[in-house]
Amino acid sequence: MGSSRLLRLLYTLRPAEFGLARERCAVCGSGWLLRLARSELGVRCPRCGASAVTQSLAGVIRAELPGLGSAAVYEMSAQGPLVAFLRRHAALLTTSELLDGVELGESRDGVLCQNVERLTFADASFDLCTSSEVFEHVEDDAAGFREVHRVLRPGGRFLFTVPLHDSADTVERTALRDGRRVELLPPMYHADRYRGATVLVQRDYGRDIVGRLRNAGFADARVEQPAQHLFGHARPVVVAVRGG
Repeated sequence: MGSSRLLRLLYTLRPAEFGLARERCAVCGSGWLLRLARSELGVRCPRCGASAVTQSLAGVIRAELPGLGSAAVYEMSAQGPLVAFLRRHAALLTTSELLDGVELGESRDGVLCQNVERLTFADASFDLCTSSEVFEHVEDDAAGFREVHRVLRPGGRFLFTVPLHDSADTVERTALRDGRRVELLPPMYHADRYRGATVLVQRDYGRDIVGRLRNAGFADARVEQPAQHLFGHARPVVVAVRGG
């Protein structure tokens, strides 16, 4: 395990909350699970460092795509345990980040720049698209969902995680007024490895997320609960399927 990953794990450590369990990591196959703190990010695989969120997503990917070894995959990040998992198991993997000062479709230091609202990929390029904790930050998520639908092949799947709230409707935290985005609720930020803790949360998703995906063209959308327990922190995964 790299030193930076070890430091991040140690930062989350809460000695009174420490736990160890025999549970298989869906990302790397390790047979042990650590709880460093009672949170999704505090539950980790000691081998690959994958959090409960990443392990949940990988577990549903395995269940939904037993033919992953022949799939072309697009993942909306460029590093981390999920990228390593997909690189090992997928036939072809494309990754990206949204990079300041880089044209869409161009690369910097080997990292491809993409904006999910305006992807540069051709239609029907991928069998699977994945993202983790991305769409709550996308200004126009409807445009992003339509773009993912466009670049998926018929029958392709979009599997992703976002913070899901136990409410019927999604709550928009910002709005576009007179060409300017304004805050409707006190600002909330999430950390990003490229930008630090400066990524604005645009919305709090509710159960209507499946309807938002169907409105974007997906033939089916549902929320899947992973098979893993993960100290009670298994994260629901959103699954959307393009019609064939």
